[in-house]
Amino acid sequence: MGIVILLGLVVILFVVGIFVYLITIYNSLIRLKNDIDKAWANIDVLLKQRHDELPKLIETCKGYMQYEQKTFQMITEARTAYLKAGSVGEKAQADNMISSALKSLFAVSENYPDLKANNNFMQLQKRISELEEKIADRREFFNDDVNTFNIRIQQFPDVLLAGMMRLQHHDLFKVAEEDRQDVEVKMT
Repeated sequence: MGIVILLGLVVILFVVGIFVYLITIYNSLIRLKNDIDKAWANIDVLLKQRHDELPKLIETCKGYMQYEQKTFQMITEARTAYLKAGSVGEKAQADNMISSALKSLFAVSENYPDLKANNNFMQLQKRISELEEKIADRREFFNDDVNTFNIRIQQFPDVLLAGMMRLQHHDLFKVAEEDRQDVEVKMT
C-alpha cells in the first residue's frame, strides 16, 4: 500500500513538473513575441518622427535647389509609401526608400553652399541624422528579439508548443539593396 501511494505521488509530481515546464515555455514565448512588438513600436515611433521632419526639410531646400525635382519626388514617394504601409515589412521597405532619398538629398546639398550655410537646413539635417542613428540602434534590438524568437520556436520542445500556439517565423529588419553596393571612391 505504501509503494502505491509513493508511486502515485511520483506520477503526480512528474505531471505537475511537466505542466509547470510547459507553462514556463509558453510564458517565455509570449514574452519574446511581445518584445518583438515592442521593439517594432519603438522603431515605428522614430520612423514617424523622421517622417514628420521631412516636409520641413523639403521646404527649406526648395528655395535653394530649384533643379532637384527628382530628389524631392523620391522623398515624396517614400513618404507616401510610408503612409500607405500597413505591415512591418511594408514599413521597413518604405524606411529604406526614405533613407535612400535622404542620402541623395544630402549628397546633392553639397552642391549648394548657400543651403549648407542655412541654419534651418543644418538643424534639420542634424535632427534627421540623430533619428537615423536611433533607428539603427532600435533595428539592432528588434533583430536581436526576432532572432531569439525564431530560434526558440524552432528548438525542441518549444517547437511543439509554438506549433500549437501558431507562432510564425518573423523576418529580420534588413538593409536596402542599394546600401549593400560597393561604394565607389574616387581620388582626384
